Amino acid sequence: MPRLDDLDAAVEAGLDALNTPPPQDAGRSRARRFLWAVLPPVAFLVVVIAVWQGLWAAAFWPEYQLPAPIAVWDELWSKISDAQALGFIWTSVHRAVLGFLVAIVIATPLGLLVAKVRVVRSAIGPFLSGLQSLPSVAWVPAAVLWFGVTPTAMYAVLLLGSVPSIANGLVAGIDQIPPILPRVGQVMGAGRLKASWHILLPAALPGYLAGLKQGWAFSWRSLMAAEIIATSPLLGKGLGAYLDDGRTLSDMPTVISAIVLILLVGVGIELLVFRPLERSVLRTRGLAGTP
Repeated sequence: MPRLDDLDAAVEAGLDALNTPPPQDAGRSRARRFLWAVLPPVAFLVVVIAVWQGLWAAAFWPEYQLPAPIAVWDELWSKISDAQALGFIWTSVHRAVLGFLVAIVIATPLGLLVAKVRVVRSAIGPFLSGLQSLPSVAWVPAAVLWFGVTPTAMYAVLLLGSVPSIANGLVAGIDQIPPILPRVGQVMGAGRLKASWHILLPAALPGYLAGLKQGWAFSWRSLMAAEIIATSPLLGKGLGAYLDDGRTLSDMPTVISAIVLILLVGVGIELLVFRPLERSVLRTRGLAGTP
């Protein structure tokens, strides 16, 4: 009859075998991940352009409403070749990133306060949720009246659009933390600041990261709305102003080119910033699967 120690060792070896990923060739795995990451979006883009070309060839709409893909490409390439597109992107992105960083500094302690202080949660929690659902474009007229057509108005709209989302994401992440974790911190003598930094924020990181993603999306949309509505030489010319130029001139290739650039910035931030952060967080929790 096998001994208990032998059974425990066998069970432990079986669990280790389950947790060990199957051996894979590193080069083949890297190539496979690359193909899975690149081919589906490229195929989708080809389908979209093919459908677009077919609709244009069928002439369902006049040329000024639905231009040919080549006309949009010519407009886009002309802005890229003379570096105007880079200027539009830099004007918008550096403003959005700066405002987003300020929003993180404001929203993180606010979210901790709402999550851990019952009176504060009862007082401002519903308003945070309401502000998150309020369209950011609604703040543009108020910001212009408060601050004039200045960069301050842009940052005000951006903050009002992103802070509630980041704070609510952190609150949702803290609400999902097992109660035993803060208790362990108290037993080990951690004060409120140390517990927040070493226990609450790391444990709430998935929800916090989701709030950051949503906060960036809200801030980017808020900025585009502000740039479309409020234009001034003091603000420079960003992607929103470029888009509004196309509307003013009734130039659909310019409008679509601006939309493409705005979309490319959004996709780039997702792939270069948030996707690696998500993978890192999931990997540290043993949740990242291999494609």
